[in-house]
Amino acid sequence: MTKVGIIVGSLRKDSFSKQVAKNVTPLFPEGYETEFIEIGHLPLFNQDYEGDLGTPEVYTDFRNKIKGLDAVLFVTPEYNRSIPAVLKNALDVASRPYGESVWNGKPAAIISVSPGALAGFGANHHLRQVLSFLNMPVVQQPEAYIGSVHELLDESGKLNADTVQFLQSLVDALVDLINRHKA
Repeated sequence: MTKVGIIVGSLRKDSFSKQVAKNVTPLFPEGYETEFIEIGHLPLFNQDYEGDLGTPEVYTDFRNKIKGLDAVLFVTPEYNRSIPAVLKNALDVASRPYGESVWNGKPAAIISVSPGALAGFGANHHLRQVLSFLNMPVVQQPEAYIGSVHELLDESGKLNADTVQFLQSLVDALVDLINRHKA
């Protein structure tokens, strides 16, 4: 079984990002298991946790959860033309201690969502920059920017058929990247 972690960059209970992520999970083929990875409980990263203060147990648990994944799908909103602080914190926590990043080599894909027309372009590209440094191969095409997301979701949180079809192409590209990475 191939395990794909889904990390949502918004903490809001009914966020657009979370709704989109829920629409993506059934698009993975048989033999793939998806799991939502919570990040809101992680204390802000402090280098002293790796020394005098001691590593918090939630850091160790989070790092072990990421270690157990074969790939990661990030679904994020854009805050002030970048990624939310909670997402950056999670990336920092699991990249430490220095030289022991659990992100290293894990295939990834990014979906950015926004009610605005720019569709989270800034967040998507800032996240790509961080993932590049963390040595995570990222799906390059298709790029998934979901703008006017509030118009694409119905009252029950389901995406329209055209958007689902597009996101299926992203999932297919991630599955292909995972398979190439395994080979």
